[in-house]
Amino acid sequence: MNYLITNNSDQSVYPGVQLISVDTAVSHLKKCEVVGVDTETTGFDWNNNTLLLLQISTKQDNYVFDCTTVDISLLKNMFLSNNVTKIFHNVKFDYKFLRANGIITEKIYDTMLAEQVIHCGKKSIKYSLDALLDRYFEIFMDKSTRSSFVSHKPGAPYSKSQLRYAFTDTEFLIKIVEKQQELISEHDLEEVVKLENEAALAFADIEYNGIYLNKPKWEENYNKIKIELEESVEELDKFIEYDPMFSDFKLKQIQTDMFLPVEELRKTDMLWSSPSQVLKLMQCVNPELESVNGKVLLMHKGMHPIVSKYIKYKEQSKLCNAYGLNFYKYLHKDDKIHTSFQQILNTGRVSSRNPNMQQIPSDNSYRNAFVPRNSDDVFVSSDFSSQELCIIAFGSGDPVWLNALEEGKDLHSICAELIFGDKWRDAEGNDKERKSLRTAVKAINFGLAYGMSEFKLSDTLGISVKEAKQMIKKYFTVFPAIKKFLDNLGAFGKENGFIRTFAPYRRIRWFEDWSQEMEDFAALGSIERASKNTPIQGTGADMTKLALVMVRKSIKEQDLPVKLIMTVHDQIDTICKKDFAEEWSIMLKGIMEEAALKIITNGLLKSDTNITKQWQK
Repeated sequence: MNYLITNNSDQSVYPGVQLISVDTAVSHLKKCEVVGVDTETTGFDWNNNTLLLLQISTKQDNYVFDCTTVDISLLKNMFLSNNVTKIFHNVKFDYKFLRANGIITEKIYDTMLAEQVIHCGKKSIKYSLDALLDRYFEIFMDKSTRSSFVSHKPGAPYSKSQLRYAFTDTEFLIKIVEKQQELISEHDLEEVVKLENEAALAFADIEYNGIYLNKPKWEENYNKIKIELEESVEELDKFIEYDPMFSDFKLKQIQTDMFLPVEELRKTDMLWSSPSQVLKLMQCVNPELESVNGKVLLMHKGMHPIVSKYIKYKEQSKLCNAYGLNFYKYLHKDDKIHTSFQQILNTGRVSSRNPNMQQIPSDNSYRNAFVPRNSDDVFVSSDFSSQELCIIAFGSGDPVWLNALEEGKDLHSICAELIFGDKWRDAEGNDKERKSLRTAVKAINFGLAYGMSEFKLSDTLGISVKEAKQMIKKYFTVFPAIKKFLDNLGAFGKENGFIRTFAPYRRIRWFEDWSQEMEDFAALGSIERASKNTPIQGTGADMTKLALVMVRKSIKEQDLPVKLIMTVHDQIDTICKKDFAEEWSIMLKGIMEEAALKIITNGLLKSDTNITKQWQK
């Protein structure tokens, strides 16, 4: 049966729809163990748009609440109850609108997230609700009516097509879960699906809470990098002015300016922001150059000083464009950034957009521009100490790595001594030489988590591919356990067409193009690299998500004066009252290390927790 709950006397009731009171609807729903939930809104931004309809479905009935005329706060207990599973499709969207209207939900199941877990790595799979209906039931869902809600005036009656759409939008959610459960069980994904569903509420809280931006501090950074960018342009121009190699790019006649002396006028009309113009200039150095994108130029940065200078210019230009005044377009009316997380990438890690907070420069001059809005609040942040290195050590069982990390020694220096031997020992007292050797080994240590090749190492260290290949060979001779660990992962992926993260979550990543008869060596190489780095990165992601779940649970259950406001890779950031900061920092550190212990069971992985007045790495 379809039930409509509204106090709008102008609302028409259509055949098959029965009007009931909100009290009657609540009475019906409190007996349910599973319900499907969706919302209709006037837009995507909970901060500026209106919640129009709340749809709730049971196995037998569908309920539509007119949120503009009835008090949906009467449903609070149902949404908070851990005895009722609330099924959503993309819960973060609905959660923020519900929370803005006084409702917080617990114990959810997200059909979109579950589908992403089941098919992780498959580029051809779509995850919209209509895609799931088509895949599981061969049902076409007409979404054209959805757009009509955008222009709907709050309080106005709903059309027959709008109500029909609202009633059908949730009725299949419970049936989708039943279909998904078969695949989840088949692939042993129960633990990771549960983790993602619980983590979704933590990510939703972060998006809802937001992080406050200090505009004057932000503009100070922008003005500084803008000046540096202008200086880089002047330095690039000088190459054209003084190096005969680039004489064709000099202006034949300089247009005078009555306000500037001749020596301050540009001697070229080169537009350094134009890749096509820059390519023509760079071809004076290397006629075979076909592109000036970053990766290509890094391979040729030694061919002429102008290349390194241009690379620096590009980096500064990117900072100006991405983290200058244009960044203000992401600010909401509360002067906060409310980023949006994509919760499941191929490896299980997360990304964010509008803006991408995962790529905020690690330089604290940018992060420090994010501060608590209230002067009596502080940041309490925690990150895992050498998370990826601990995962590699635990997975490989390498005795040198385990011992170094357990005793808090400098792993990179220990590795450098074993690899470079006499060269390292002879450099005692020569800090510059030792730093160079340590940096080389550090690049390999961290590169292991990303399937680093000799080509990438060559680019990173500025050495020949041959030297990089020899260094990697020497490295694996010294650390055979790590080589065996990575080789086994690579072989498994190539032989089976998928790879998993560590227990207990055992997240799966499929290689969609894989087949047992594959002979494409490039494709197999790509699978091998992904099979080596996914268990490392993905296990780290599982651990951080578990910590987020545990942090949120502690905040809710103990009613702590703490808010989740950001997470970047293995770091979790909160804001709390100054007088609670010391106590919370101890609690947060304990939560992080308890989450780590769930996966790195030898207790090797610890966390660093800090109290600061501003956001920092």
